[in-house]
Amino acid sequence: MSNETIAVVGGTGNLGRAIARRLAKAGRKVVIGSRAAESAKAAAAELGFGLTGMANADAAKMGDIVIVTVPFAAQEATLADIAPHVAGKIVVDTTVPLVPPKVMRVQLPPEGSAAQRALNLLGDGPTVVSGFHNVAAHKLITDEDIGCDVLIFGDDKEARGKIVELADLMGLRGIHAGSLCNSAAAEALTSILIFLNKTYSVDGAGIQITGKLIKP
Repeated sequence: MSNETIAVVGGTGNLGRAIARRLAKAGRKVVIGSRAAESAKAAAAELGFGLTGMANADAAKMGDIVIVTVPFAAQEATLADIAPHVAGKIVVDTTVPLVPPKVMRVQLPPEGSAAQRALNLLGDGPTVVSGFHNVAAHKLITDEDIGCDVLIFGDDKEARGKIVELADLMGLRGIHAGSLCNSAAAEALTSILIFLNKTYSVDGAGIQITGKLIKP
């Protein structure tokens, strides 16, 4: 197992809790961040598996890999909070630009994607990767095999590869999906999956890529 610490910023939300739990259960050192340290500590204690909790900025400072799992409305403020602590690190942005109440309509931001927005906000200090847009958090928090592929985007192939490995470790299938600008496709797909969930009464639609993929 890697000795790298993984910080899940916004880790008291549904997706953050699910990612933190799966990684900690797999043996990785994981810290949960939240706007309020007490909330993070409570979530860590509830989830177990050696998780610890602290304020978002402190978690980002401790983490070697920082996974940001906050709603679109909180993305800018959260990234500003952790920006001083992520230089030289991998920052994984999971943000989907959902704009209530019309969350079943694709509404990408002016930058083209939430991932590109994250890159603009963080600057050249960290290496920005994006992923985990299309996995149902309420399934990921369980121990069941949910059979979901996770598209990972980033301009740095080595950094992408590390997050692909984390997805695999979580019982998903991580897939290299190209440069960070391609993140727009997965972010947009989330609104379509929400529409499918409602229209076809699906309990958390996800994606699977057909064909035999040979490891790059």
